[in-house]
Amino acid sequence: MDYLPDTSVIVDGRFRNFINGIDSDSCIIFSETMLSEVEHQANQNRSVGFAALEEMKKIRSIAEKKGISLEVRGKRPLEWQMKNGKSGELDSAIRNDAWELNATLVTGDRVQGDLALIKGINVIYLPAENMQVSNIEDFFLDETISVHIKAGTSVRIKNGKPGSVNLVTTSRIVNEIEADAIANQIIMRAGNEERSMIEMDMSGATVVQLGKMRIVITRRPFSSSTEITAVRPIKSLDIENYNLSDNILGKILSGSSGILVAGSPGAGKSTFVQALANYLSRNGMIVKTMERPRDLQVDPEITQYTALDGSMEKTGDILLLVRNDYTIFDEMRVTSDFKTYADLRLAGVGMIGVVHATAPIDAIQRFIGRVELGMIPQIVDTVLFIYAGDVKSIMKIIHTVKVPHGMVQEDLARPVIVVSNAITSEPLYEIYTFGEQIVVVPVTEISNNENLNEKVERIQNFITGALKSDDVKVEMLGRGRARVTVPEELKPKLIGRKGTNITNIEKSLGVSIDVESHDRDVPRELSLDIRNRIIYLDCHVKDTMVSIYVDDINVMSGRTSSKGIIRVKLDSEIGTSIMKSVKEGKIIGYKTQSA
Repeated sequence: MDYLPDTSVIVDGRFRNFINGIDSDSCIIFSETMLSEVEHQANQNRSVGFAALEEMKKIRSIAEKKGISLEVRGKRPLEWQMKNGKSGELDSAIRNDAWELNATLVTGDRVQGDLALIKGINVIYLPAENMQVSNIEDFFLDETISVHIKAGTSVRIKNGKPGSVNLVTTSRIVNEIEADAIANQIIMRAGNEERSMIEMDMSGATVVQLGKMRIVITRRPFSSSTEITAVRPIKSLDIENYNLSDNILGKILSGSSGILVAGSPGAGKSTFVQALANYLSRNGMIVKTMERPRDLQVDPEITQYTALDGSMEKTGDILLLVRNDYTIFDEMRVTSDFKTYADLRLAGVGMIGVVHATAPIDAIQRFIGRVELGMIPQIVDTVLFIYAGDVKSIMKIIHTVKVPHGMVQEDLARPVIVVSNAITSEPLYEIYTFGEQIVVVPVTEISNNENLNEKVERIQNFITGALKSDDVKVEMLGRGRARVTVPEELKPKLIGRKGTNITNIEKSLGVSIDVESHDRDVPRELSLDIRNRIIYLDCHVKDTMVSIYVDDINVMSGRTSSKGIIRVKLDSEIGTSIMKSVKEGKIIGYKTQSA
């Protein structure tokens, strides 16, 4: 008997298992249509194409050993048939080849088999369950979160729940052949089973959504060997399980909010946003998701979108047309994701973005440098930080004009983003520009049991230990700002390369620090000129790092030009502050940083 297989039984090894039971006087026919389809997939660097090529080589080897004839017959499909392959043109061509060659069609596609029977073609249907390959589900226990299969090593599984996970190494060892067979079976099932699909398919890497499982398959040359990682949700929660306050839920239900859900990998972010998406949908909201891959387990009323033509920006363009109330943007990573989130938010769409972060403030910092600083409060107003499956903290973000925390000069007032506890309204961080830099400063008040002298002593002890010198003087300029005076030769060590040391010390102590040297001189006056909305500060020293002072307050630092000039934009914050000081008769001066 002549057997003509289609791609549905080639990729996952079904046909290879099948020919072990046929007679040696049989003939295997590879259709030119099938070969063209596999070639096209492989040329596009799709794993399914490479898997099929490997399988066909194995089939030829078995056929030669058993003395079974293997032929390539039929005609290559035309270009229009290849372009319309997903519409059934290639399947139709394979059926015609089986009809014209009087061969038995072997398929795992139920629709293909039924149409062949209707046409009068002999058909053998090989369902997936007839394969002698382990299903990925066989590796899961009731409490298993993820399964990790690597060819040639023991299978490892993670059991438990977010925040309490136990890694178990099993006695089961999967070799390269079995790992490839399991991977090929997963790929084939993704094309045939309901709520399953191949999300991404690249050379050496494939991402599959198989029911509730998200599966990542990697092969050579991308990985050193075949590896399969399957992750599934083990628990579905409702928003009521998170004990959010009525104020927070009411704010979310009011719509047009910009929310970030942050947490480390495995903290339970996806479980939370699933509950939140379902809650919004059940309360009369139109909710869509943007996912890559689509693995959130949400109500059927919620449509899940992925990258359109590989681009989340194009997906965002479509979402602007569907008039939804909320969009869940899962796993925001690259700059284009944050810009797409910002564009949708500024267009009035309620956004809930999921980001990886080890601290709540880190989620906000992911936007710095990607959007204008002053736009951040309009884009994000709430941050929910997830830890060990629970909402550990909630932050709110507002924009105001004030003197930053720790500064005492009223003329240093500027736009400040204040990040505070959403429940208690206690300020936690301030974000603002200082000179050319954007700074994120923790707001740390002096506790009731620590007076000013104790704080001075704590700062002095810390810096004395860091410099290994007792020649350190500390003066408090305010509750959150200090001046530290050290010998000139220790100043570079305290500041560090590009200010890294002093920045880390400020974070550790929760106070802003001005560094001075014992032999500092009085700021020397400079010449000031304004042309074309640029302030030209002539410091009379060429190509030198200098600090600019207003009276005795250091307002900025920079390197002079070859003509001894520092330029400042008139309409910048520093430029506005300098011009205000000039009008008030204050002295503008400079000191070289070696002075």
